[in-house]
Amino acid sequence: MKIGSSGCHPRVGPALWAGLAVVLTACSTAPSRSAAPPAATAPAALPPLAAVETRERHAPLGIDPVQAARQSAERRAREQAARWGLDRLPTAAPAPPEQRPALTAGRPGLVLRPGLPPVVQRVPTEDRVVFLTIDDGAEKDPEFARMTAELGIPYSTFLTGYLARPDWGYFRGLLANGHAATGNHTLNHRDMRGLTAAEQRTEICGQQDELERETGSRPPLFRPPYGEYTDDTLRAARQCGIRAVALWNEEAFPDRMEYRYADRVLHPGDIILTHFRGRAEWGGTMTDVLRRVLRTVNEQGFALALLDDYL
Repeated sequence: MKIGSSGCHPRVGPALWAGLAVVLTACSTAPSRSAAPPAATAPAALPPLAAVETRERHAPLGIDPVQAARQSAERRAREQAARWGLDRLPTAAPAPPEQRPALTAGRPGLVLRPGLPPVVQRVPTEDRVVFLTIDDGAEKDPEFARMTAELGIPYSTFLTGYLARPDWGYFRGLLANGHAATGNHTLNHRDMRGLTAAEQRTEICGQQDELERETGSRPPLFRPPYGEYTDDTLRAARQCGIRAVALWNEEAFPDRMEYRYADRVLHPGDIILTHFRGRAEWGGTMTDVLRRVLRTVNEQGFALALLDDYL
C-alpha cells in the first residue's frame, strides 16, 4: 500500500480512519514539554508576628478575653494577699449607708441617756460588717502603714496626745492613704473616774485641740481610756463636740482574739479593739495583729468597714 503525500491512502478503511483520528486528537491536545507550568496561587497575607504574639499573650486561643482578664486579676489578688501572709484578700465592705443607723433604746450594745452622747459597743446594722479600731499611738510601725494602704483596710484610730506626739507625721500618713479616720483618746490616758469634771474636760477638749492642730479636724468619736467613764465624762465629751462614745466587743492580739460574749463569734456591727503596740509588749508586730483580725473576719463571713461611716 502506497501512502501519498497527504499521509493518507484513498482506500484506507473506516475503522483505521477512526483509530487515526483518536491518535491525532490526543497528540494535538498534549502539552508541550517546553510550556510554562501554571502559576501558583498566592498564599493569603499573614498578620505581623508582633500582632500574633500580642494577641496570644492577652487572649490565648480558645479563651474569652473577659475570662482571661478575670483570671489575671485573680492571680494578682492571690499574689498580693500572699505578700502579707494571707490566703486571700479581705472581703470588700458594702457601700456605707446614706444615713447612719438610728441609735434607739432597746438595741443591744447601746447606752442612751438624755442629753448625752450615746455609748456604743455594737452599731445597729444588718450589714455583715465589723469595725477595726486602734488605740493609743505608742508603736509607729511602717510595715503596718504599708499593709493597710496596699490592702485598702478601713480602720479608726483613737489617739492619745502624749503617745502620738513624738511623731504626728506617722499618723498624718495613715490618714493620707484614704482608709483611716481619727478619734479622741484623751491627752494623757488617765482613768476618767478619778478626775474632776473640769479635769475630764481638759483631757478631752485638749486632745480635740491637738488633733485639730495636727490632723486638721476635730473628731466626732471618743473612747475613754480603759473603757471607763462617768456622766461627767459624757457631759465633757458633749461640750467638746463629741457625737458618740465608742467602746468595743472584741480585742485582738497577735496570737488570739478575745470576745466579750459567750458565743465567741462576731456579730454585725461589732467593734474590734487593738492597740499601737509592738514586739516589746506583745511578742508580735502590728502586721501580725492585722493578719489575725483579717483571717477572723474572713472566716466568719464579715467585711471590715469604717466606724465613722456608721456611727
